[in-house]
Amino acid sequence: MTENFDGGLPAGWTVNNLSSPVGTTDWFQGNPTVFGSHQGAANSYLAANFNNGAGVADISNWLILPSSTYHNGDTLSFYTRTVDDSFWPDNLEVRFSNVGGTNVGSTSSSVGTFTTLLASVNPALDVGGYPEGWSQYSVTLSGLSGATTGAFAFRYVVADGGPSGDNSNFIGIDTLQITAVPEPGTYLMMGAGLALLGLMRKRQQQAAA
Repeated sequence: MTENFDGGLPAGWTVNNLSSPVGTTDWFQGNPTVFGSHQGAANSYLAANFNNGAGVADISNWLILPSSTYHNGDTLSFYTRTVDDSFWPDNLEVRFSNVGGTNVGSTSSSVGTFTTLLASVNPALDVGGYPEGWSQYSVTLSGLSGATTGAFAFRYVVADGGPSGDNSNFIGIDTLQITAVPEPGTYLMMGAGLALLGLMRKRQQQAAA
């Protein structure tokens, strides 16, 4: 799956803003006056910002991908960035639920079934710790017992955020790709096909000799 967010929030994706207190924005179409997209039209990315919370807020704004079947070795990659010369640090988590769905709990600190933390961009909330140019991140699934119905999620999570807080500014996500590893049967079929192709070429060479 590849998603460049040319049309805003993709069909089947879920937004759940559990910030406390909640603000006036959720995940939204990118704003090219803040910065342009990684690729495509200038606004073709998704963004979250300090207005996810109100006043001084514990921001926790979820962006949940549709459930699908996953295997060990499947990877999720994406690009993210914040504003140039940002004085208000941001943080983004990538989480996984091994039962799928959209259960993230009901509070700013809850994660529901998305208990597996795969990556965190600037968890210490360091000024300058979030990339200020589009940067790629990649996570790989492991520890699954087999084919698993699951779901990935992004969580914009910033303590002491909001318009009156000391943290949180503006982040974007773009150029997302999920790459599945071939199932074992696929390798066997590929191997058999290559062996057959080699046999056919050998016979053609013998016939031409």
